[in-house]
Amino acid sequence: MPARFEFPLTVALDDIDRLGHVNNIVYIRWMQDAAVAHSREQGWPMSRYQEAGFSWVVRSHFIEYRVPAFEGDQVIVHTWVADMQKVSSRRRFEIRRLDGTLLAKAETHWAFVRNSDQRLTRIPDEVASAFVIVSD
Repeated sequence: MPARFEFPLTVALDDIDRLGHVNNIVYIRWMQDAAVAHSREQGWPMSRYQEAGFSWVVRSHFIEYRVPAFEGDQVIVHTWVADMQKVSSRRRFEIRRLDGTLLAKAETHWAFVRNSDQRLTRIPDEVASAFVIVSD
């Protein structure tokens, strides 16, 4: 089970804002797409969470933008689970060009909820054990 996950993508024209580089909101979409893909790779696609009656919801995002990305850039979103508590998880990201240039570093705090009432609930062992924790 790989601890770190790589999500490759190519910057599209729709990702570009009026300043000519990737819009800040796009980075959040990339982060979510990478997190969902990583979860799917670990045996937990969104459909499995739904069938089990659970969801992850975002509590907070932190992003430090370093270097802009432009249309056509080949990018890899590196992501890993940095911490998992009873009802929450912390996921980290490094977004890099193929040449290794760091575009952004980020972190998302997730909460685990029951779909029936949107209340926090304990992360089941079968979910927690699907992910390797990468400590700082």
